[in-house]
Amino acid sequence: MTMRARVRTDALGNITIHMEGGLDFENGLPLRKELETLSAQNPTSTITLDLHSLDFVGSSGIGHFVETLQALNAKKPQIKLSNVKTEFLRVFKIYDKDIMQLMHDSFDDDETENLSQRFANRKQTFQN
Repeated sequence: MTMRARVRTDALGNITIHMEGGLDFENGLPLRKELETLSAQNPTSTITLDLHSLDFVGSSGIGHFVETLQALNAKKPQIKLSNVKTEFLRVFKIYDKDIMQLMHDSFDDDETENLSQRFANRKQTFQN
């Protein structure tokens, strides 16, 4: 299965890599080399891997992927994960619970999560 990645850099120099397709054993090593290069060239930037469009994570590729993240984050926690689908989250938890610390999205701090419960029963939500 093939994997594509689109790299975006924001105004602060932080890098987001939008991954598409599948992550398996074949593309694990090239991904590691690219991440090592990006990390070395941008030591002060945060690198976020956006996994929203990732359709497949192979069991053979997950080990290399987690090892890559651990190796690159050993010196400095520079790489984060974003938009991890539930099915991949389960695989990551099974393989290594420490990987959960890399999650960029903070579901506990989402202020919009309970808006419908807080405001649904109100007759008026603003003053005239």
